[in-house]
Amino acid sequence: MSSGLEQLQQRLQYVFVDTGLLQRAVTHRSFSSDHNERLEFLGDSVLGLAVSSLLFERLADLPEGDLSRIRANLVKQETLHQLASDLGIASCMRLGEGERKSGGHKRPSILADAMEAVIGAVYLDAGFEEAQSLVHRLYKDVEISARMHALGKDAKTELQEWLQARKHPLPKYTVIATMGQAHQQTFDVECQIVDLGLTERGMGSSRRAAEQVAAAAVLQRLPQS
Repeated sequence: MSSGLEQLQQRLQYVFVDTGLLQRAVTHRSFSSDHNERLEFLGDSVLGLAVSSLLFERLADLPEGDLSRIRANLVKQETLHQLASDLGIASCMRLGEGERKSGGHKRPSILADAMEAVIGAVYLDAGFEEAQSLVHRLYKDVEISARMHALGKDAKTELQEWLQARKHPLPKYTVIATMGQAHQQTFDVECQIVDLGLTERGMGSSRRAAEQVAAAAVLQRLPQS
C-alpha cells in the first residue's frame, strides 16, 4: 500500500483488513476497469442510513419533512466534497492521464463520489456499525441543528413552492449557452417567471447547477411576504 493510502487510513481512523477495497474506492473509471462506481453506489445508501440515524437521535422533535431536507443538505455533493477535501482524498485519487491533466483530482463530483466509495468500502470491510462510526466521525464538526431544515431546501424547490402557494405558473428554464470542452463545460441558464415579468441567469458546471443559481437570483427579487 502507498504511503498516501496509509496516511488516509490514519485520517479515517480506520485500518482496512482488505486494503484493496480502499485502493478501489479512490480509483476513477478513467484509470482502470476496477474503479469505484459500485462502491459509490453502495456507500450512497450506507451514508443515507447513517445520517438518517444521526438525525433521528439528535433532532427528536423534528417532523419527517424537515429531517429529509436536513439529510439532503448533509449528503449533497458540496458537503461530501468538503469532507473529502478535509481528508486529503484528492492526493490519493487514481485518475487516467487525461482526467488528471484536466484537474480531475480537484473536481467536486469526483471527490464526492470517492467519499461515498470510501464509506462503501468500510461497510464491505467491517459492516454497518463500523461504517456508521466513520460517518459520525466525519460529521462531528458539521453543524447539525433544527434550523438547518431551511438550508436543505434548494433554490429551485423554494422558488417552485413560493410560486405554487400564490397560484403563479412554474418557472421556465432555458439553456442560453454551453461553453468549454465536453469534460469541463459551463452552462448559462435563464430562469423566467413570465407571469411576474422576472428573468435571471445563472452559470454552473452542470445544467442543474446553473438552474439553481438562476433560481436563487430570482428568489432575491421576490417579496418576502
